[in-house]
Amino acid sequence: MKMNNNPINWYPGHMLKTKKQIIEDIKLIDVVIEILDARIPVSSRNPDIQKIIQNKKRIVVLNKSDLAEEKETNKWVDYYKKNGIKAIITDSNLGKGIKETLSQIEKIMEKDMQKAALRGRIKKNIRVMVLGIPNVGKSSFINRLCNKKTLVVGNKPGVTRQKQWVRIANNIELLDTPGVLWAKFEDEKVALNLSYTGSIKAEVLPIVEIGFNLLKYLYQNYNSNLVKRYKLTNEELESIKSEDKNQEFYSLMKLIGKKRGAVISGGEVDDEKTANIIINDFREGKIGRITLEKAYEK
Repeated sequence: MKMNNNPINWYPGHMLKTKKQIIEDIKLIDVVIEILDARIPVSSRNPDIQKIIQNKKRIVVLNKSDLAEEKETNKWVDYYKKNGIKAIITDSNLGKGIKETLSQIEKIMEKDMQKAALRGRIKKNIRVMVLGIPNVGKSSFINRLCNKKTLVVGNKPGVTRQKQWVRIANNIELLDTPGVLWAKFEDEKVALNLSYTGSIKAEVLPIVEIGFNLLKYLYQNYNSNLVKRYKLTNEELESIKSEDKNQEFYSLMKLIGKKRGAVISGGEVDDEKTANIIINDFREGKIGRITLEKAYEK
């Protein structure tokens, strides 16, 4: 099961509006916080945003770190450090990395604040913009920064809609923006990674295709995790072996569906239901801590 090679178009009207607003608002901003999904630091970076922020001071936040392999996330921190960018590991659900983020905002602006004070601007506020694609946990991250629930939080792409200024410290004001993607996904891998993590809506790609390709990756890279999660025996795995690897992956998908009760009348396994089970187990961390993009592959 393979995707076609045509670029995937997915660009709701509100995202074009958001992009234009970001271009206008960036003039007011001192520091940009770019939130990435720690499982897919490459795919969750919007290339348009890189052009927009240009030379603004920048902090990278590797969010959802609880769902990614710790050693791989640390490698990404080192990667950004070598490129002159501070990367902070966060888990917005538990509040991990929040204090470090606030401290880094002040540190990165220290010289600018000293210069402002010399010019008589003692009470200058640091203005921060939070940017990220849909469903990387921006709203949860901001709520943690503010230490209260100030934004609508949801587990669906595009829940945050309106521009909001939030005071997160005495001298720090934060601007949240809706998650924004780019117009086309030229790279099949990027489109799939964003589908696995829920950053693009399910109807953009067929759910069975998403589930199949995710299972294929996990089978090749996290085999022991799959065996543990779905209680797969050596005999069962041997029984589906095939020279046709796609057939082997599909047989595994059928096996998992049968084990999880995704069966319709006549005993046939429901592919769509099985795909949803695999995708949801991955998103909720039930298959284990998974990193889909490694720093050394960059």
